[in-house]
Formats: sequence, C-alpha cells, structure tokens
Amino acid sequence: MKQISFAQAEHQNKKKVTRRERFLAQMNALVPWQRLIDALSPSYFPNSAGKRGRPPIGLERMLR
Repeated sequence: MKQISFAQAEHQNKKKVTRRERFLAQMNALVPWQRLIDALSPSYFPNSAGKRGRPPIGLERMLR
C-alpha cells in the first residue's frame, strides 16, 4: 500500500464530485449495472467485429 502525503490527503477529502459521477450514482440506484449487463450480454456480439473496421466497444462502456 502506498503512503500518501498530507497534501494529497487534504486534497482527496475536498475532491469535487463531477457530473459524470453523480449521473452514474443515480443510474446505479435506478438500474443495477451488473444485472443490466448480464441481461444484454447474450445479444451483444463483439466477436463479429475485428475483421475490418473499428475494434468493438465494450458493452459496459457503450451503455454508460
């Protein structure tokens, strides 16, 4: 475990909560992410990509 300095500890407690973090917390309260990912993963086909074009985007990243 890495030891943090006093300045880092003080800054860590005063960190501003971003809009993204607030949004993800609200969404997690409404829809449990793991349950949603488990329900959608059978119909998501990342293996079909990769032959040509862009690499596939992960399901969790695409949803968020």
